[in-house]
Amino acid sequence: MKKEKLKKLLIKVFLKYKLSKAHAKICSDALVNAELVGATGHGVSRLKMYCDRIRKKLINPKPKFKFKKISQSIMQIDADDSIGFVAADIGIKKAIESAKKTGLGLVGIKRSGHYGLSGYYAEQAVKKNLLTLIFTNAPPAIAPHGALKTLFGTNPICFGTPTSSKVPFILDTSISMINRGKIRVAARTGSKIPEGVALDKYGRPTTDAVKALKGVQLPIAGFRGSGLAWMVDILSGVFTGGNHGGKVKDPFDDFSGPQNIGHLFIVFKSNLFVKNYITRIKKNIKKVKKLPKIKGIKTINYPGENKFKRFSKNLRRGISIPSSILTEINLLNKSWGQPSQGSYRQR
Repeated sequence: MKKEKLKKLLIKVFLKYKLSKAHAKICSDALVNAELVGATGHGVSRLKMYCDRIRKKLINPKPKFKFKKISQSIMQIDADDSIGFVAADIGIKKAIESAKKTGLGLVGIKRSGHYGLSGYYAEQAVKKNLLTLIFTNAPPAIAPHGALKTLFGTNPICFGTPTSSKVPFILDTSISMINRGKIRVAARTGSKIPEGVALDKYGRPTTDAVKALKGVQLPIAGFRGSGLAWMVDILSGVFTGGNHGGKVKDPFDDFSGPQNIGHLFIVFKSNLFVKNYITRIKKNIKKVKKLPKIKGIKTINYPGENKFKRFSKNLRRGISIPSSILTEINLLNKSWGQPSQGSYRQR
């Protein structure tokens, strides 16, 4: 399916669920981008979940954002339980605006929801020749090192920098061995997950996606990964005013209230300390790529290169959407109906 056709389908769904046209476009753009870069676990497979939460008044389709300007460079945003795509889009744009004026933009967001891929927002900053760090927390999936119970989310860490190439350097990684979206897709399709990425609820290694969702995901690098997850929970949750310490609600299974996810966007000019940053980053990348390679490796890619290749390939050949997901989209457009009447459910 061509991206424009898919966007139109998604916009139609979001409009049905009472988002404004501008907000519906923001959401559809983010979901289509996830499909194009091959991150299907963050793509249209999540559409029904967003609509369910709107229908249950856990996502506010008509949010009234509150902006607290702390300084010329720093802002806090209360997203009013907005869908995460819209809150994050506003947040990164505010951070970019401040960075262009003062050299630094720091934006903390509370009362938001799942926003998809951090790298999607990082790319907006990088296209403006800016560097960025982005943090967001997530529902419990990982047990702190030494604990028997999940508490931290997969809590992605994202860094982006311009390179002078059309391919930006964007490191967007969760601190788990596998992102939760991939496990959910595997559970829906009956596929196995790799070994060594999850334990079942009894603490036994498993390749069964359904058992993994009921159990524990493993962090990268053992106790170091656990520490990174904790850091992200502090920066995006404790620091911003969002939920933290295991209180972020699972968007698929917990309908007891809004998620109140926190996001932190840090954006800064590349020439704050040196005027020839682009020359230096080009030299840095060139040196790494020229290193001797192990057998079977043709080229050393920097973070973002493989994703760019997938994006270009899928843009040419079209996006492949499973028939079951297309059926869901059509049902959401035709028979799922409008959200029930009544005021938005406050926390």
